[in-house]
Amino acid sequence: MSPLVGARPADVPDACLMRRWGMDPWLPEGFENPTLMSVPPDHHLRPIRPSDVHIDYPAVMGSRERLWAQFGEPHGWPHESLTYEDDLADLIRHEAEMDDNLSFNYALLDCDESYLAGCVYIDPPERVGADADISYWLIDSLDESPVATSLETVVRRWIGESWPFTNPRFIGSDVSWEEWLRLPTP
Repeated sequence: MSPLVGARPADVPDACLMRRWGMDPWLPEGFENPTLMSVPPDHHLRPIRPSDVHIDYPAVMGSRERLWAQFGEPHGWPHESLTYEDDLADLIRHEAEMDDNLSFNYALLDCDESYLAGCVYIDPPERVGADADISYWLIDSLDESPVATSLETVVRRWIGESWPFTNPRFIGSDVSWEEWLRLPTP
């Protein structure tokens, strides 16, 4: 989790916050994040919203053990006692971070948006060697599915074509979380 998470006062512009933390802004001035990306065969990515809590919470808690194995050590998430209200607070924070171009969380949804199948995170790098850290997760039932294969391909292409990064790091595929934790911090 970035040191910026949850630390931004509402009246401080994101560039000021980045300077306060000793970081250069990671996105060009005026950058507008993409709002929709198709993921074949029948899913799509869009920015997550607080109103998604009714489908996000069951997805997270339904895959909690695997998600803890993936994100627990680096981020302490999702803990066993995560409540619906905690998840809603996380989604409110994610929306505010996206509004300020601090970090991005995209929900992977079916065509009707009746269930959340996973999330893609695009964050400023917390370790040296990249200009963005990208990671994602899928619900347990889709872990070995065509959607999983498609998501990896689509996200790599999407980051290359629609985002201003020259050296993105895909955590979980290019580098494991264990390797990422051992990388030096800036």
